[in-house]
This record gives sequence, structure tokens and C-alpha cells, in this order.
Amino acid sequence: MHFLHGQCLAIMLTMCANAAAQAKLIVVDPGHFHAALVQKDMYPSLDPTVSVYAPMGPDLVDYLNRIALFNTRKEHPTAWNIELHAGPDFFERMLKDRPGNVVVLTGRNRPKIDRIEASIDAGLNVLADKPWIIASRDLPKLERVLHQAAAKNLVAYDIMTERFEITSILQKALVNDPAIFGTLVPGTEAEPAVTARSIHHLMKVVAGVPLRRPVWFFDVNEYGDGLADVGTHVVDLVQWTAFPNDAIDYKKDIKILGARRWPTVISQADFERVTGSKIDAAQFSYDCNNSIRYTVRGAHIALDIRWNWESADGDVYEASFRGTKSRIELRNNELYVVSQNPEVFAALKRSYTIEQHAAEAHIVIPQNLRVGHEEHFAQVTNRFFDYLKAPATMSAWEQSNMLVKYFITTSGN
Repeated sequence: MHFLHGQCLAIMLTMCANAAAQAKLIVVDPGHFHAALVQKDMYPSLDPTVSVYAPMGPDLVDYLNRIALFNTRKEHPTAWNIELHAGPDFFERMLKDRPGNVVVLTGRNRPKIDRIEASIDAGLNVLADKPWIIASRDLPKLERVLHQAAAKNLVAYDIMTERFEITSILQKALVNDPAIFGTLVPGTEAEPAVTARSIHHLMKVVAGVPLRRPVWFFDVNEYGDGLADVGTHVVDLVQWTAFPNDAIDYKKDIKILGARRWPTVISQADFERVTGSKIDAAQFSYDCNNSIRYTVRGAHIALDIRWNWESADGDVYEASFRGTKSRIELRNNELYVVSQNPEVFAALKRSYTIEQHAAEAHIVIPQNLRVGHEEHFAQVTNRFFDYLKAPATMSAWEQSNMLVKYFITTSGN
């Protein structure tokens, strides 16, 4: 009897522990397709029932259509159950109901930090798409939110998918290998230590469906310009690659040297094609492109962030890191090591498969390691769930890196 009683108690404790470990999502105002991509796959630690709070409108319909496509696809269909709460008071109702423990926020960027703050105050963990802020005046609020989350032992995490791209992972490894890279050179404003270029496209296909962007997407005061939005990935990768595990102080270690912004002009027909809405003018001037120059602990950084209309080749990310022994360059989704030092190539051959041509080596990346942008959302979400199970395992530098990232991306406004 004692054995059976102990065995039953152990089973009950295990069941309770499993129930406690299972997360339940609350999706709030899914005004961006990234909300649906978080649910492109199922997760063992996640309840299949998701509560959705949103205003009734095309953004919500687009989200629900994408979830339906995931649930009905032939290969590896998902099994999401959606509990929908639609109405103008959706956010206040969510805070009152609190039907889960993880809030997912995407879409409208201007009010995002206030929704994050209110969710943290309500004791909810937050998985939020970038950017968390689009204006420099909100940086103190971001700092308070991060401190509040830590004090409550909650996880507040932004969706940095590009850290899971294999080329980014390998570029980071190469830059931090002294035998191959040496150390980062300070560079100059004319010849920076790090240069990066990111080109995204307004018209694209996502999960097999032509993307429909809401009209408010083209309001930089609501959604942010290129640097404040997609530029968060580029700024994040610079610090993540060149200064890994370093708690950089944005007040002391960062110096902004200059920034500028210019528009992409969209024809009337193209604007209607991507939004489904008409404009009276013959064209629309979308003030979205940026370049910025800054230093991190004296190292010169130069970034170029652009929104073009459309491309059959997809989005572009290129980056070059200059070291005392070599340059590590990402071009056309391929990695290259450029050096005049024979010892660099000898060190490369010990750990990588390369194709060497004179002073340049191409890193051969196995095809099975190359997964698409959409698959990275599951990788980020799984990392978030790891932190949810053990909040103390989140690296201490993540908080300071968030502040550095958003200090830089909002410095032009």
C-alpha cells in the first residue's frame, strides 16, 4: 500500500509539473504575418488552444486564414484551436481574462511597448516581434520594462530570427576564432570595421500566399522606417557577432556619427496591389530607407537598410567584418574569408570545408543546414520556451543588448 501510494503521488506530481510547464499562448492584434509564423509548427510544451484578442478587420482575417492553411496542409498539418475574442476593447479584455501565460505581439509598432509593459505588469510573459520601439523617446520605457520583467521572473523576448540563420552562426564563429580572424580592427569612418547591407521587399510571397500589407504599414510614425523595423536584425547581428556575451552600455560605448533617410516611390497600381486600397495620387513616397554610421567601443560600423518593391531573388543581407588577420564576408548568402596570410587558410582547413581561390576561401555549407526564414520562427520560439522553463538561463547581456539595439535603431528620429 505504501509503495502504491508513493507511486500514485509521484505520478500526480509529474502530471502537475507537466501541466505547469505547458505554456498557453495569447495572440494580441496579429497585424503582421509573423504572428502566424510563430504557429507554423506545433510545440510539445505548448497548449494547442490559442486565445486571440483583436479588433475585427482584415489583419485578423489574414491571420486566421494563415492558421487555417497550416491546419489543413497535407504535410505535417498543425492542430491549433482558436478561441477568438474580437472587439474594440480587445486588449483590456485580454488583461482581465488572462487565459494564458504568454502574450504574442506583432504588427502595429507604435503602441507595442505600452502593450508589452501592461502585459508584464499583469504577470504575463512576452514574445514580441521586432521592433519594440520606433522612437527614441520610448527608450526609458523599454529600460523600465526589462527591469520589471527581470524583477518578476518573467521572460520578455524579441524575435531575432536572423541569429538562427546558418550563415550568421558561421560568421560569428569565424569572427571569434583568433587563428582565423585575429581581432576586430577599429577602422575609420571611411573604412569601417563592420559594414552591412539589408534589402527587404514590400511585395513577396509568405507561406505560399502573396503578402497583403495593411495601409498603416506605410505610415513610418505607426510602423517605423527601415532602420527602426528590419534594421533591428542588422544592428543585433553586429553586436551578437563582434561582441558576443559583452554587456555593452549604450550610454558609454555607443557614439552615433551620422544618419540619413530617403524614400522608395510606389506607383498607384503597386500600392493597391500590396494593400488592396486605393490612393488618389499617381504614386506614394514611402520614407523608409536608411543609412547610419556609428561606433561601438571605438569600432566603426556602417549600415545600409532598404525597402525595395519586389525581387525574384528574395531579400538580401550582406555583411563584412574586418580583422587583423582576415575579412569575414557574407555575400549572396555565401561566406568568404579573405586574407593574405597562409596560416589563416591552414586554420580554416582544420575545421571547415573550403574552396580556396588565391587570397579568398569560400566556406562550403551543407545544404541540410540551410533552412528558410519561416523555419527560424520555430527555432526562436523553442528558445523562448527554454527560457520560460528556466528564466535564469537567459544570458545577462541580452538586456543590455536590447537597449543598445534600440538606442541605435531609433537614433535617427
